[in-house]
Amino acid sequence: MDIDAKTAQKQAAAEFAVGLVEFDRIVGIGSGSTVAEFIKRLAPLAANIPGVVVASSASERIALEAGLRVWSLNDALASNVAPKFYFDGADEIEPGFAMIKGGGAALTREKIVASACETFVCLVDESKLVSALGKFALPVEVVPMAEAFVMRKLQRLGGSPKKREAPLTDNGNIIIDVSGLFPINPGALEGEVNQIPGVLSNGIFARRRADQLIIAGANVRHEHAPVSTW
Repeated sequence: MDIDAKTAQKQAAAEFAVGLVEFDRIVGIGSGSTVAEFIKRLAPLAANIPGVVVASSASERIALEAGLRVWSLNDALASNVAPKFYFDGADEIEPGFAMIKGGGAALTREKIVASACETFVCLVDESKLVSALGKFALPVEVVPMAEAFVMRKLQRLGGSPKKREAPLTDNGNIIIDVSGLFPINPGALEGEVNQIPGVLSNGIFARRRADQLIIAGANVRHEHAPVSTW
């Protein structure tokens, strides 16, 4: 797929998602290129919605530039217009709607905001659909002092970890990308990695998977999650 076609699909998914926004509630927002398209399309609605809660500093900048009011999650949950819908993308997503996220290093905050909202709507183009997770390396957010220890633990799980050469996360931590951990039950692996001391969070979203999926291809499809087996 060429770049222009992929961009057009992201824009189509974002346009469809805006139609799900409830005007009387704050909107939960993740991060990434598809989400950036979604935020831009929220701009004309700035006067009609109370504002947004965002999961990354990058999304916050885009939202402010779009004229949207940005709430902290704490203030949003204490209000009478707390967010119901959370909109985010995925690096890959399987038929049960479990996914891997974190290519943009915002996985922990994304997981927090997603868990605080009733309905998680995932926006993807067709290239993100996979039969099973594992094509995309698993991002793991780690406290810097625990880097060597966590690397060793991930190797013992069968993974091949590599520290990401990138700025620290918004939380001041590092990202370790791990390949070779799949195939395994996504929910079980999510919990096992999170139990390693020094791990803040990992990029498997199985315990808080998407509730709805917007898929942009030749047409835009809107699907609801199947019954979970995890």
